[in-house]
Amino acid sequence: MSFWKKYKPIIIQLALTLALAGLGVLLSGDYSTLYTRLEKPPLAPPGWLFPVAWSILYVLMGVAAGLVARSNDPRRQTALRYYYIQLIINILWPVIFFRFELLSVALVWLAVLIVAVLLTWRRFREISVPAGWLLVPYLAWCLFAFYLNAGIVVLN
Repeated sequence: MSFWKKYKPIIIQLALTLALAGLGVLLSGDYSTLYTRLEKPPLAPPGWLFPVAWSILYVLMGVAAGLVARSNDPRRQTALRYYYIQLIINILWPVIFFRFELLSVALVWLAVLIVAVLLTWRRFREISVPAGWLLVPYLAWCLFAFYLNAGIVVLN
């Protein structure tokens, strides 16, 4: 199997994921101003960590989607639909939180995202165990983000 044939689905899914993530960054505006002025719960990381963590997570997510996309499993299209739905939910969270400063709405939105990620993880894992594992750090980060968002709602 040629390199391109083997890795094309991964490259395409990674590029789509990163492009959508970039769109989310553009739509959310300047996050640092709001994050700096908010009271934050214990364990809140410094603001610079978020773009680093999200960059790594988006790469893992894109590779996971690529593994599913290149499988011959007939359920792959459904799994990828779940993936893109949760990715859209993901991209809209910072818009709700940072651009519109709807902190409580963002918390509810984050709960919806966590459910969507769990559903996507389940479908990915059924098709490709490595793809399922690649989503675990993302799920963990979303749970941590829920803690942070909840703490910010309570403290502000």
